[in-house]
Amino acid sequence: MNPLPTPYEVIIRESHLDTFGHMNNAAYLVLFEEARWDFITNNGYGLNEVIKLQKGPVILDVAMRFKKEIKLREKIKITLELINHERKISKFKQEMIKEDGTIAAELNLTFGFFDLQTRRLIDPTPEWIKAIGVNG
Repeated sequence: MNPLPTPYEVIIRESHLDTFGHMNNAAYLVLFEEARWDFITNNGYGLNEVIKLQKGPVILDVAMRFKKEIKLREKIKITLELINHERKISKFKQEMIKEDGTIAAELNLTFGFFDLQTRRLIDPTPEWIKAIGVNG
Protein backbone atom coordinates (compact mmCIF):
# COMPACT_ATOMS: atom_id res chain seq x y z
CA MET A 1 0.00 0.00 0.00
CA ASN A 2 2.46 2.65 1.15
CA PRO A 3 6.11 1.97 2.02
CA LEU A 4 8.08 4.15 4.40
CA PRO A 5 9.65 6.85 2.22
CA THR A 6 12.98 6.85 4.07
CA PRO A 7 14.14 3.71 5.85
CA TYR A 8 15.02 4.05 9.53
CA GLU A 9 18.78 3.54 9.97
CA VAL A 10 20.54 2.17 13.06
CA ILE A 11 24.07 1.13 14.01
CA ILE A 12 24.02 -1.94 16.23
CA ARG A 13 25.51 -1.13 19.63
CA GLU A 14 26.87 -3.24 22.45
CA SER A 15 23.57 -2.97 24.33
CA HIS A 16 21.81 -4.73 21.43
CA LEU A 17 23.95 -7.88 21.74
CA ASP A 18 23.52 -11.14 23.60
CA THR A 19 26.21 -13.52 24.91
CA PHE A 20 26.62 -15.04 21.43
CA GLY A 21 27.92 -11.70 20.12
CA HIS A 22 24.99 -11.06 17.81
CA MET A 23 21.84 -9.02 18.21
CA ASN A 24 19.55 -10.22 20.99
CA ASN A 25 16.09 -11.34 19.86
CA ALA A 26 14.38 -8.74 22.07
CA ALA A 27 16.46 -5.95 20.50
CA TYR A 28 14.86 -6.71 17.13
CA LEU A 29 11.43 -5.90 18.55
CA VAL A 30 12.73 -2.69 20.15
CA LEU A 31 14.31 -1.48 16.90
CA PHE A 32 11.27 -2.39 14.81
CA GLU A 33 9.15 -0.39 17.27
CA GLU A 34 11.51 2.59 17.11
CA ALA A 35 11.11 2.62 13.34
CA ARG A 36 7.29 2.53 13.61
CA TRP A 37 7.23 5.40 16.13
CA ASP A 38 9.55 7.40 13.90
CA PHE A 39 7.20 6.86 10.97
CA ILE A 40 3.97 7.82 12.73
CA THR A 41 5.64 10.73 14.54
CA ASN A 42 6.89 12.09 11.23
CA ASN A 43 3.32 11.71 9.94
CA GLY A 44 1.93 13.87 12.75
CA TYR A 45 0.81 11.32 15.37
CA GLY A 46 3.61 10.75 17.86
CA LEU A 47 3.50 10.01 21.55
CA ASN A 48 2.51 13.61 22.39
CA GLU A 49 -0.65 13.19 20.30
CA VAL A 50 -1.42 9.83 21.91
CA ILE A 51 -1.15 11.39 25.37
CA LYS A 52 -3.14 14.49 24.41
CA LEU A 53 -5.95 12.66 22.58
CA GLN A 54 -5.87 9.49 24.71
CA LYS A 55 -6.01 7.40 21.53
CA GLY A 56 -3.26 5.44 19.85
CA PRO A 57 -1.90 2.19 18.45
CA VAL A 58 -2.14 -1.16 20.19
CA ILE A 59 -0.37 -4.28 18.98
CA LEU A 60 -2.63 -7.30 18.44
CA ASP A 61 -0.27 -9.81 16.85
CA VAL A 62 3.43 -10.06 15.97
CA ALA A 63 5.18 -12.63 13.79
CA MET A 64 8.93 -12.27 13.40
CA ARG A 65 11.36 -14.32 11.32
CA PHE A 66 15.12 -14.19 11.84
CA LYS A 67 16.99 -14.81 8.58
CA LYS A 68 20.60 -13.65 9.05
CA GLU A 69 22.47 -12.69 12.17
CA ILE A 70 23.35 -9.08 12.85
CA LYS A 71 26.60 -8.28 14.65
CA LEU A 72 28.17 -5.40 16.52
CA ARG A 73 28.54 -2.09 14.65
CA GLU A 74 26.65 -3.26 11.60
CA LYS A 75 24.57 -0.55 10.02
CA ILE A 76 21.04 -1.67 9.25
CA LYS A 77 17.99 -0.04 7.78
CA ILE A 78 14.42 -0.83 8.69
CA THR A 79 11.67 -0.52 6.14
CA LEU A 80 7.97 -0.34 6.84
CA GLU A 81 5.02 -1.02 4.56
CA LEU A 82 1.32 -0.79 5.26
CA ILE A 83 -0.03 -4.11 3.99
CA ASN A 84 -3.69 -3.81 4.88
CA HIS A 85 -6.16 -1.47 6.56
CA GLU A 86 -9.77 -2.46 7.24
CA ARG A 87 -11.88 -0.55 9.76
CA LYS A 88 -10.24 -0.94 13.18
CA ILE A 89 -7.44 -3.35 12.17
CA SER A 90 -4.30 -2.70 10.11
CA LYS A 91 -1.16 -4.64 9.19
CA PHE A 92 2.42 -3.52 8.71
CA LYS A 93 5.32 -5.47 7.25
CA GLN A 94 8.81 -4.46 8.33
CA GLU A 95 12.19 -5.66 7.15
CA MET A 96 15.59 -5.23 8.75
CA ILE A 97 18.14 -4.99 5.95
CA LYS A 98 21.92 -5.28 6.20
CA GLU A 99 24.25 -2.96 4.25
CA ASP A 100 24.78 -5.60 1.55
CA GLY A 101 21.02 -5.72 0.93
CA THR A 102 20.44 -9.02 2.75
CA ILE A 103 17.20 -9.20 4.70
CA ALA A 104 18.18 -10.08 8.27
CA ALA A 105 14.69 -10.16 9.79
CA GLU A 106 11.05 -9.74 8.85
CA LEU A 107 8.20 -8.68 11.08
CA ASN A 108 4.48 -8.85 10.34
CA LEU A 109 2.38 -6.85 12.73
CA THR A 110 -1.36 -6.53 13.29
CA PHE A 111 -2.50 -3.48 15.21
CA GLY A 112 -5.59 -1.52 16.07
CA PHE A 113 -6.50 1.98 17.18
CA PHE A 114 -7.18 2.07 20.91
CA ASP A 115 -9.09 4.48 23.14
CA LEU A 116 -7.21 4.80 26.43
CA GLN A 117 -10.34 5.99 28.28
CA THR A 118 -12.77 3.23 27.23
CA ARG A 119 -9.97 0.62 26.88
CA ARG A 120 -11.43 -0.58 23.57
CA LEU A 121 -10.54 -0.62 19.91
CA ILE A 122 -12.20 2.23 18.06
CA ASP A 123 -12.57 3.37 14.47
CA PRO A 124 -9.45 5.30 13.49
CA THR A 125 -9.53 9.08 13.22
CA PRO A 126 -8.49 10.86 10.00
CA GLU A 127 -5.26 11.90 11.76
CA TRP A 128 -4.42 8.29 12.57
CA ILE A 129 -5.26 7.16 9.03
CA LYS A 130 -2.78 9.74 7.72
CA ALA A 131 -0.16 8.72 10.31
CA ILE A 132 -0.15 5.07 9.22
CA GLY A 133 0.17 6.01 5.56
CA VAL A 134 -3.25 5.14 4.17
CA ASN A 135 -3.60 6.84 0.81
CA GLY A 136 -6.59 9.18 0.60
